[in-house]
Amino acid sequence: MRNVIVTGASRGLGLGIATALSGAGYQVIAIARSSTPGLEEAIGSASRSGKGALHFRAFDLLDTRRLPELVSGLRKQFGAPYALVNNAGLGTSGMLAMMREDQVDSLVRLNIVSPILLTKAVVRAMMSEKAGRIVNMSSIVASTGYHGLSVYSATKAALLGFTRSLAREVGPLGITVNAVAPGFVDTEMTAEMESGQREQVKRRSALRRMAEVTDVAAAVEYLLSDGARNVTGTTLTVDAGNTA
Repeated sequence: MRNVIVTGASRGLGLGIATALSGAGYQVIAIARSSTPGLEEAIGSASRSGKGALHFRAFDLLDTRRLPELVSGLRKQFGAPYALVNNAGLGTSGMLAMMREDQVDSLVRLNIVSPILLTKAVVRAMMSEKAGRIVNMSSIVASTGYHGLSVYSATKAALLGFTRSLAREVGPLGITVNAVAPGFVDTEMTAEMESGQREQVKRRSALRRMAEVTDVAAAVEYLLSDGARNVTGTTLTVDAGNTA
């Protein structure tokens, strides 16, 4: 059974991705600061299904010095990682002129520094296997921009550059590196948007609807599949045609 590490997997997109991958037969290690009822339910369902497996490990990804220790422990317990999905991130919004420096620092550390250093530790473990998949969760705002999300957009754009360059570095080792860029996805976060804003997003989309968590999870599942063995250094956009 192939091992997949998914960060930020206690809710939202991360939980959806972890659930889909365990259902596809992977052994998923969900990383988050704390568990949630939704994650606990998903772990139980995965256990009963007999297809894949879903485990939870509590870890604060802002504690970057302990990331090598985390990966080493997971490798000893579960074996070599086949894939890493860098999903964890802060979505703090606000006008740049009004944001506190500690907010900017936290966004940059969790959205850029942490996934880079975690990937470094995981890639080292993949090298001996001469195979592996890395998926970085970006966003369409990395290229389109969005009012009040300048810092967040910058961090997501940084992941795209990281994805393309790392793909060239580790490609000779049989490791693929790709990004997924969701648009406005129908989650708890967008549920807080005013109905008028949600309708505006739908009207701007070619398919006149918002993408769902399952759509994003399916994209990640594809990039981890054998069918995507020659797909690397690319960004897969899942936004119902919002940027078409």
